Amino acid sequence: MTTTNPAVLQAESGTSSPGSGRPVRTKPRSPFGIIAWIVGLLFVSPVLWMVFISLHSESDAASNPPKFTAPLTLQGYREFFGSGGGQSPWPSLFNSVTASLVSTLLVLLLAIPAAYALSIRPVRKWTDVMFFFLSTKMLPAVAGLLPIYLIAQKWHMLDNVWLLVLIYATMNLPIAVWMMRSFLAEVPVEMLEAASIDGARLPTILTRIIAPVAMPGIAATALICFIFSWNELLFAKVLTAVVAQTSPVFLTGFITSQGLFLAKVCAAATIISLPVLAAGFAAQDKLVQGLSLGAVK
Repeated sequence: MTTTNPAVLQAESGTSSPGSGRPVRTKPRSPFGIIAWIVGLLFVSPVLWMVFISLHSESDAASNPPKFTAPLTLQGYREFFGSGGGQSPWPSLFNSVTASLVSTLLVLLLAIPAAYALSIRPVRKWTDVMFFFLSTKMLPAVAGLLPIYLIAQKWHMLDNVWLLVLIYATMNLPIAVWMMRSFLAEVPVEMLEAASIDGARLPTILTRIIAPVAMPGIAATALICFIFSWNELLFAKVLTAVVAQTSPVFLTGFITSQGLFLAKVCAAATIISLPVLAAGFAAQDKLVQGLSLGAVK
């Protein structure tokens, strides 16, 4: 048996022992990691610029070129929250939270059983069903705006937040079914067969077996549906007035005939973006697991 000198191994590997006093060589950073950081900073830079502009006065925010050394102020945020005599944003924020959360819960309640029937217990011609769900997204939203407006007017549902809940749920349901089907297809069939042998019924299987296993996919689907609902503007702008006005509609109120109040708009956009950013940050681990589920076998 041959022995190897530890000093030789350290010399070959480029490392040194803790007591040798020589610096430890580390592996050079991959250029792809540096490129990823640069691309990430490019995507984040508009958000950082929006926050930076929101901390300036209107005259400094509208200057061209921008004044990086201009004094910072919270006047835009004070005016957003109503201290400047404007409309209070709290009703709009509450309507956005209600419409987004309730529609997302409704979508999950409908999408999970549908995805179960299309993946784990596939129905006949399930590919045609999936294509039908996808075809509903091919119609431009503006093409269905007039019929929806006339129906809402007939049923006296204009300027009603529950109308937005139904519309958002209808818009996000096809996407949720497609996503949940790919997530539920990764659930081991043996677990479901064992539960069926033990006498578990479908509600028990969905809540106690499928839901814990597919939780990353459910979280990713819920977050995407929440973001789409929170950012929707077209239907909220046309179908609401004052009572059911959402945050994006409230944000457009800063564009007046007197001009664009850039600092106020940036402050309002920063505040309105916080719930989505907070939800994404809280569910980032689940989101990454859900969107990468099934990518690597």
